[in-house]
This record gives sequence, structure tokens and C-alpha cells, in this order.
Amino acid sequence: MKWRRASTSLAADQRGVALVEFALVAPVLVLFLVGAFDIAHTLYMQAVLRGIVQKTGRDSALEDAGSTARQAAIDADVTSQVRLLYNSAAVKFTRRSFTTYAQAAAKIPEVYTDTNLNLTCDAGEPYIDANNNNAWDPDGGGAGQGGAKDRVIYTVTATYPAILPLYKYAGGTATRTVSATTILQNQPYSDQQVTTGTATRYCP
Repeated sequence: MKWRRASTSLAADQRGVALVEFALVAPVLVLFLVGAFDIAHTLYMQAVLRGIVQKTGRDSALEDAGSTARQAAIDADVTSQVRLLYNSAAVKFTRRSFTTYAQAAAKIPEVYTDTNLNLTCDAGEPYIDANNNNAWDPDGGGAGQGGAKDRVIYTVTATYPAILPLYKYAGGTATRTVSATTILQNQPYSDQQVTTGTATRYCP
């Protein structure tokens, strides 16, 4: 009888239940909060980078931005701003210039003969160098800032270590990558140089 009363009393005892429940729920809750913070930080980096690129894109459209030295200075300024947010971020830049917005949007490769059917110009395949830059361009554009009135796609990509080790538990990577792109027209500081090259060249 005493044993039955003791077991009944123990089964009815609710003391410590909240602590046990919290111990079961806490790991999931902490993981959720860490994940939310990680995503929020990535979105914040993305938003700030987009703002930086919009401002820098306008600076790049000026006449003096055509020089290599000026472009390097602009890129260095962007890098310093990104590293205010994450001081070990690796920052990369690309500039592609087009004659019109339509060309920039279409990104049509320069015409080539795909003899080996691998969807790229290589192995000595002939192509039409439409912009006379001695290279086959898979998007039909040219490298760099271009010239007056050209449309330029300016892209900045930042890669940095994950601030929290969530990737270890979610099967992700140890790095985060955010990028921002803007397209602007260079100022009309001169007549636009429109190329109509028809030279046949060969891909390496």
C-alpha cells in the first residue's frame, strides 16, 4: 500500500516539468534564432552592398572613370566600404559594356561555329569579332567601362566567412557570398563609338 501511494504521489508531482520541457525545446529554439540572425545579416549585407553599387555606378559613368587608375580608385573605395561591414571580405568587380540597353539585356554571344557542340567557342572554332576586341564574348559585350554613351553592367561580389557556425549543422558552406549589379549609361561626353566589326577570328 505504501509503495502504491508513493508511486501515485510521484506520478502526480509536476515540479520540474517546465525545466525538462525547456531542456528539450532549447536546442531547437537556439538553432532557430542563430539561423534567423545569420539570414538577417546576409540580407543586411546584400542591401548595403546594393546601395554602395548604385552610388558607385553613378560615379563610374563620369568621363574620368574611363581610365584604369580611376576605376581602381573607385573599386578600392567600394572595397573599403564593404570591409567596414566585414573586414575580411574578399571583393571582386566586373564591368561589361554594351552599345544599347537591349544588347545588355539580351547578352547574345558573338556569332561562332560550334563544331564540337559544347556550347562555347574554343578549339580553334571561328567567330565574328563584332566589337573588334580580339576576343570571343559570350555575352556580346566588351570588358571594362566602355566609352561615351555606352551601357555598362557593373557587378560587385563580396565573399566572407560565415559569422556563425550554423553551416556545420545545416549542410551549408563556411562562406557567404552576396553580389549586387547595376546598369547605367556613361555620360555623353563624346560621340559613341559604334563598332561594326566583321572580322573572322578563331578561339583558342
